[in-house]
Amino acid sequence: MQRLGLNQIMTQKLSPQQIQFIKLLQIPTAELDSRIEEELEVNPALEEGKEEEEKDEINVDGELDDPFDSESESEENAGETIEDDYGNEEKEAEEYSTEEFGDNINVEEYVGDDDISGYKMQGDGPNKDEEERESPMVMETTLQDTLMNQLGFLKLDDRQDQIARQLIGSIDEDGYIRRELDLIVNDLAFSQNIETSPDEVESILFKVQGFEPAGIGARSLQECLSLQIERKDIADPEVLIADRIVNDCFEEFTKKHYDKIQKKLSISDEELKEAVGIITKLNPKPGGGSGNDVKSQYIIPDFLLFNNNGKIELTLNSRNAPELKVSRSYKEMFQTYDKSSNKDKKMKEAVAFVKQKLDSAKWFIDAIKQRQNTLLITMESIIKYQYDFFLEGDESKLRPMILKDIATDINMDISTVSRVANSKSVQTDFGIYPLKYFFSEGIATDSGEDVSSREVKHILKEIIEAEDKKRPLSDEKLEEMLNKKGYNIARRTVAKYREQLNIPVARLRKEL
Repeated sequence: MQRLGLNQIMTQKLSPQQIQFIKLLQIPTAELDSRIEEELEVNPALEEGKEEEEKDEINVDGELDDPFDSESESEENAGETIEDDYGNEEKEAEEYSTEEFGDNINVEEYVGDDDISGYKMQGDGPNKDEEERESPMVMETTLQDTLMNQLGFLKLDDRQDQIARQLIGSIDEDGYIRRELDLIVNDLAFSQNIETSPDEVESILFKVQGFEPAGIGARSLQECLSLQIERKDIADPEVLIADRIVNDCFEEFTKKHYDKIQKKLSISDEELKEAVGIITKLNPKPGGGSGNDVKSQYIIPDFLLFNNNGKIELTLNSRNAPELKVSRSYKEMFQTYDKSSNKDKKMKEAVAFVKQKLDSAKWFIDAIKQRQNTLLITMESIIKYQYDFFLEGDESKLRPMILKDIATDINMDISTVSRVANSKSVQTDFGIYPLKYFFSEGIATDSGEDVSSREVKHILKEIIEAEDKKRPLSDEKLEEMLNKKGYNIARRTVAKYREQLNIPVARLRKEL
């Protein structure tokens, strides 16, 4: 039998302002400009530019409440409630903007406070008064265009030309054809209505493989290297040995089993060294050099850090963010409503719309300022923990530091620190570093102190760089050497750090 009952529970929910702040906090400077442009498009009450001082009789006493005054509500519980409230953001905003507010509208709250400051700090873009210049468009030739141009030099009939075009279209950005010829035969049958066979397609493929760059149209790395060696002088003894290594000993070559190659081909150490040198100079991705459609990715640092005679100076880079203000015309709408004696339903609906847009504009500006404040507080705490590193850039001076250390120091939730660290970077005198770089676990030493795992990785990298490449050190040997230096570390941890440094195993580090 079902029974009805009442239960009293306490729940924590984030307001739309807090959700907006969290979203702004986690995006890097490179994306902030796009986010601001988006807000400017959807909210006519938000404008670019500095706030001008009012010179009329408008008297301001009220000010919009800061939605982020309660630090414990917006920061400490952000990580626990954000997932539940993301879906309710639109609903809450809609309910707030359409609620009945009657005739009790405080006009002064919206027409006043013209001290909303902009948020430029350093690295501003060009002045608005400067003449805008159009950037010329660069015409680029893609890999496919280059191959199509070369196709015109082959004397092919219409059928062969269609097959060759299908093959060129199947070449990926690395320059390989990774689809099986049987599948390409099916593609030709369905899309071009051409009945062919894998042997005929392969004969056309051999012609395409003669195009530039060398190695294009290969179906495997082995075939790619072989095609490039064929372009060299095969009468050269070293080139002939390199060709035999690629075609007859490729598996041994990839595993660097040089002794097996020497035994199989009956060659000397010097001949092997010369041949391997030829192979290693070949291009494993012949299509990569023509990939003009790949755009360069630029890192825009969020923080700028300078060492001024032993004193660390920190500034926030926000040159891509324009100054914002609340629209004066929208403020004047409230004055018009306050003086108007006609307060019918349509007038109330219009004022409700204006009220919602003004709220949104003020919230967005406040969220931007709160974002700056949170970023600076977090970065200042990181600098305090890693001060020795920022002075000299020596990785061995990095201290163990986790998110909880910074969260405790600045009295904020770990999730807030995580959002700052995951997508931000800092420009120093030694280069640009992601903030995640400075967070690492501690490893105990023989003296009982904790050192950063970054320091251990730095020592590990130095040991590997100084090793004899003819007899590279195994993970067990690396473990012994680190233990002798006082770092209590296991072999599996050495292997993990080595992989994180993108250093291959000892067998693959071997050189002749």
